[in-house]
Amino acid sequence: MTAHIESKREDIAPIVLMPGDPLRAKYIAENFLDDYKKVNAVRNIFAYTGYYKGVRVTVFSSGMGIPSIGIYAYELYQFYDVKTIIRIGTCGTVHPNVNLLDVVLAKSAYSLNTFPLLFDGDTEKEYSSFEDLNEKIIRKAKDLNIPLKYGKIITSDVFDPYVDQEKFRSNFPDDEYLASEMEAFGLFYLAYKLKREATCLLTVVDSKYDKRSLSSEERETSLNDMIKLALETVINKN
Repeated sequence: MTAHIESKREDIAPIVLMPGDPLRAKYIAENFLDDYKKVNAVRNIFAYTGYYKGVRVTVFSSGMGIPSIGIYAYELYQFYDVKTIIRIGTCGTVHPNVNLLDVVLAKSAYSLNTFPLLFDGDTEKEYSSFEDLNEKIIRKAKDLNIPLKYGKIITSDVFDPYVDQEKFRSNFPDDEYLASEMEAFGLFYLAYKLKREATCLLTVVDSKYDKRSLSSEERETSLNDMIKLALETVINKN
């Protein structure tokens, strides 16, 4: 147990899928896992451990933003001996070739966040995800016929649809970032620092170029593709 996690060490699997939303963790457990049980509810950050096609996996919500995922990822890596965390979340995009409901795999995350600086004085602004894990996801996406966009993303401290996009993008290098979200940079940094594995799969739900209002069915179907891709990768890691 920690100050934020009530689980016993044996309650948590070595491989963790990490959505931001606690109710999405509940949804994944109920719809994808067998013999699952709730293993955390402190602060309503729900976590469930069960089996997907015979492989034990934990789904642990992170909350929103780097400070929140930073706490849970650190404690899972450091105190629960978790080896791999795959963040599965939603994102926005200002890239013309990334469409609503596309699934994005983050090669790296760039951020202006000071989490690494305050953690141990690190001033780097970009951290990569785990290459071997990404290669497994890319191969599995082809097997499942799930189109995948692979590249750099931005991790922001603001929900960027609320701010001027031109001013927002002027804060970042002139690279072709596929998407923006709020957690991956912190996760990738901790994985790098603690010598563990991490990557991030995202479903695009906001686009500068497409202002459609997505139905709940459209969102669920696309999120299910991302969830299935993560789980199918997990069972091929063991």
